[in-house]
Amino acid sequence: MAQRGEAADYYQGGPPPQQPQGAYYQGQPYGQQPPQYGQNYAPPQGPPPMQQQNGYAQTGYGDNKQSFEQTFKLDKPKYNDWWAGLLFIAVFLGYVAVSAIAIRGYSQIGGGGIYDSANEFALNSNTIILFAFVLGMSIVLSYAYLWAARAFTKQFIWITGILNIVFGFVTAIYMLSRRYWSGGIVFLLFSIFYVFCFISWIPRIPFSVLMLQTAIDVSKKYGHTYIVSLVGGLLAAALGAWYSVTLVSIYVQYTPNGSNSNCRNGVGDCGSGKVIGLLVFVTFAMYWISEWLKNTIHTTISGVYGSWYFSPNSMPKGATRGAFKRSVTYSFGSISLGSLLVAIIQFLRQICSAAQRNAASDGNIIGGALFCVLGCLIGILNWAVQFLNRYAFSYIALYGKSYVAAAKDTWKMIKDRGIDALVNECLIGPVLSMGATFIAYACALLAYLYLVFTSPAYNSDGGYTPVVVAFAFVIGLQICNIFTTPLSSGIDTIFVAMAWDPEVLMREHPDLYHRMVAVYPHVQQAIHA
Repeated sequence: MAQRGEAADYYQGGPPPQQPQGAYYQGQPYGQQPPQYGQNYAPPQGPPPMQQQNGYAQTGYGDNKQSFEQTFKLDKPKYNDWWAGLLFIAVFLGYVAVSAIAIRGYSQIGGGGIYDSANEFALNSNTIILFAFVLGMSIVLSYAYLWAARAFTKQFIWITGILNIVFGFVTAIYMLSRRYWSGGIVFLLFSIFYVFCFISWIPRIPFSVLMLQTAIDVSKKYGHTYIVSLVGGLLAAALGAWYSVTLVSIYVQYTPNGSNSNCRNGVGDCGSGKVIGLLVFVTFAMYWISEWLKNTIHTTISGVYGSWYFSPNSMPKGATRGAFKRSVTYSFGSISLGSLLVAIIQFLRQICSAAQRNAASDGNIIGGALFCVLGCLIGILNWAVQFLNRYAFSYIALYGKSYVAAAKDTWKMIKDRGIDALVNECLIGPVLSMGATFIAYACALLAYLYLVFTSPAYNSDGGYTPVVVAFAFVIGLQICNIFTTPLSSGIDTIFVAMAWDPEVLMREHPDLYHRMVAVYPHVQQAIHA
């Protein structure tokens, strides 16, 4: 293990630990030359970037720098998984059509404010104003969270864990005090679960802090990552606003009620089944579109970090632009396919969560428990797919493989290299998820308080409270996930690149390697096969 005090020195901002005359791997010292490794491992098909017989090419300085496409050249450029890309476009166009029809119908009855909406039978302008507040809160908190990661890197994990736990308990206690049993119990269970998780994570914090600081250092040097994050965050906010208005318009347009004058205005009759069907479609489409946006940002930023890892002294020209171009052309279908899998799982999880809340509201304890267990199982499946997707998309960014081929190659490469040990030691993914959940908690609490204090007529019996709170939670969660993508993308790409060629880490980034050994000595075995 690392000598006592090394991790503490790192937290206190001290100088990087100095290695002895030779670092050791399996009892054998090495000085100038790293040990041979990987003799029994066949890497995925295709050469690493700029690979030559005597190592990595050091050409490309000044005006002769290679472009991203030249550095990470595709053997046979082609549009992978094109069918998934076409399906994504079809769903997006369907979402546009449904939204346009619903919003057109809603606009015919006029707007209104918080208290003077034109209808009292379904979600109305009161709810649109609520979702505007939710969007504003999610954007502000997401930016603040990203700023905190840059300004307080070493304390970031502790801050995230403690705030998430405290806010979760506060939200649960308040909801229970208001006798909103279903929401309060759900928040309470999540908070207790996060307490146990955070306690088990404490020994792994030093290594995670090091990886987070490395990702932030690179992002500061190559500021395009934050430009991509900013643009992506604004698009996510626009998508959230669009979805919010569409959601309310569908309720107003098609909710069956004697006072609903929109039921026969040329866009179809009203009906509960129609409302449910349209809500299912637009919610699923929103999940897929937001996942595609997040993964496109991830793939673009992975190209930047991959360029830094393999060519730190000769950064390819237009790395951000080249990675984005590949993401929306050759890899568009692959990103759509991976995003589809996550969208399906998340949508099922949302349905399960809504069913569990309804069962709890009806006093059906057995049904609520069953849906809770089912939700946990779906959550585990979601984690597994998200885990694989992150590294597969980083691999796709550099080598342009199809989704299935990239997932297989990445998983085999990580397992054979032993990088899974490093991945398991890094908490950044779970921590960022906790941060996104914290912001989603805040949005859900805002929605609940808004409904309590404004008391809209359509919610006189509280029947719409679970629906509105759930959608506010989803909006906050998805927006924060997109804003924090640059941080997680950088770390994921570093792990994939280390699995591909750990020798580059030791030769081109010796300071990072020595710090990793100091806080997690097993790294000397984990990166060798």
